[in-house]
Amino acid sequence: MLTGNCIHPELMRVLSLLGHGDKILIADGNYPLASKTGDAEKVWLGLKPGIPTTTAVLETLLSVINIEKAEVMDPGDGTEPEIFGEFTKLLGGMDLGRLGRFEFYDVCGEKTLRLAISTGEKRTFANILVTVGCA
Repeated sequence: MLTGNCIHPELMRVLSLLGHGDKILIADGNYPLASKTGDAEKVWLGLKPGIPTTTAVLETLLSVINIEKAEVMDPGDGTEPEIFGEFTKLLGGMDLGRLGRFEFYDVCGEKTLRLAISTGEKRTFANILVTVGCA
């Protein structure tokens, strides 16, 4: 029986295959996961609107993997979504790289994206792309 924070069998299977430099997308419920994540393994976790949140998924993944880099989708209008502060706090103050919407989509379509997770998150711009670090 697993005793860690992540007990989802499909997530654990895919996470066990990842290495340094591979990327994981944790997407809000609005993200076009099927069409914008290329060949990445896809896991749909959304149970109902708002559950689970992207921050809950990020917090769970942090109990299993090291993260060396994080990027978010910049709204492009000079505002900063509140969730960016939550991401930064969970990541111990790590600076978030900012990508424009279409640049974010392009990066998430590259071969280095190995896992794409859809959540029930309702907040906009609540997508985060993380790069797996060394053990």
